[in-house]
Amino acid sequence: MRTDPPDSGSERDLLSAFLDYQRETVLLKTEGLTAEQLARTIPSSSLTLAGLLNHLALVEDSWFDERFAGRPEREPWAGIDWDADPDFEFRTATDLEPAELRARYVDACARSREVVAATASLDDLSVGTSRRTGNRWDLRWVLLHMIEETARHAGHADLLREAIDGSTGE
Repeated sequence: MRTDPPDSGSERDLLSAFLDYQRETVLLKTEGLTAEQLARTIPSSSLTLAGLLNHLALVEDSWFDERFAGRPEREPWAGIDWDADPDFEFRTATDLEPAELRARYVDACARSREVVAATASLDDLSVGTSRRTGNRWDLRWVLLHMIEETARHAGHADLLREAIDGSTGE
């Protein structure tokens, strides 16, 4: 069940609530579907709902756990040669059961919330640095980036779900 973000609050609470709203939207769009349905594509794209779930689990772990908190890569992402297989998370997602994909995403989101809760300030900087600039990100930037990333993919999920069974709206 989605919870609307509050009308006011601290910056941290509002950023977290808007990210959670987008996370819940993605889960809502994948709820009740079979593995075959999660693996369906539309004619103009190879994107699947299964791939979106797996990708979003990866980016949650990558941005919060690894890049921000400096924790080591966790399975199933550890040891992947991303240069050789840049679409690993999309390519392998359709081999997984719906419950496993959804749990992987839910668990990654929970870990991300733990990182946010354990960070004293939105101004605190990441352990990791940008490959492009060499700069570190503050927690505020990571939260904003993840809102953008998740919302963009929630829009993809809307289109994919509608193509699967006609479900539209919230």
